[in-house]
Amino acid sequence: MTAVLEPQPAVSQDRGALAKMVMSLLDHWALPTEDQAALLGIAASNRAALTRYRKGEPIGTSRDQFERVGHLLGIHKNLRLLFPQNRDLAYRWMSTRNKAFDNLTPVEVVKAWGFAGLLMVRAYLDRARGV
Repeated sequence: MTAVLEPQPAVSQDRGALAKMVMSLLDHWALPTEDQAALLGIAASNRAALTRYRKGEPIGTSRDQFERVGHLLGIHKNLRLLFPQNRDLAYRWMSTRNKAFDNLTPVEVVKAWGFAGLLMVRAYLDRARGV
């Protein structure tokens, strides 16, 4: 039996679309460049990567970055479901202080704890939705 592999350009296009999607989300959240980089797990000084992603260049191939993007999109989905009538609240929630996080913002939690912080924020929202 022969394995059928997807052509590389399609995979690259998918990763490019994913990059544009997550950058659009980060723009909606109105986060500074340093925070955007922290959420994606890249160095704050790597503004070039953010610019490339914004233009649709493929997101990195590391498992860490794919998982981060997946969790960020999951957080966005949770916020849209929790606040369907208040898009403004859904978009500013990540930069709003929260008692559940010792009065830190969710972004500050991710910056302090890294990937584990991202998981904490996602799990908090999952629980709020009853998932």
